[in-house]
Amino acid sequence: MQFEYTRRRSVRSPVTDAPTFKVGRLADAGRTGRDMSHLIDRSYNYHSSRELHWHLADRLGLAPNAVSLRETVAAA
Repeated sequence: MQFEYTRRRSVRSPVTDAPTFKVGRLADAGRTGRDMSHLIDRSYNYHSSRELHWHLADRLGLAPNAVSLRETVAAA
């Protein structure tokens, strides 16, 4: 499954002091472009796109290599 996501800024992690991000929108990267944001907790502060990738795979019950994820820029 292919997904696209947009980032929203978030806080620095109190544990690692690293920047985090929240997902603004998660969409099907296929022709439909359906909003799939309901699949994740959009209030969660992700540390990396890799963490989001693994979260999606786990949520969908898929092997991580069955999920493709790319970041897009939010429209202004």
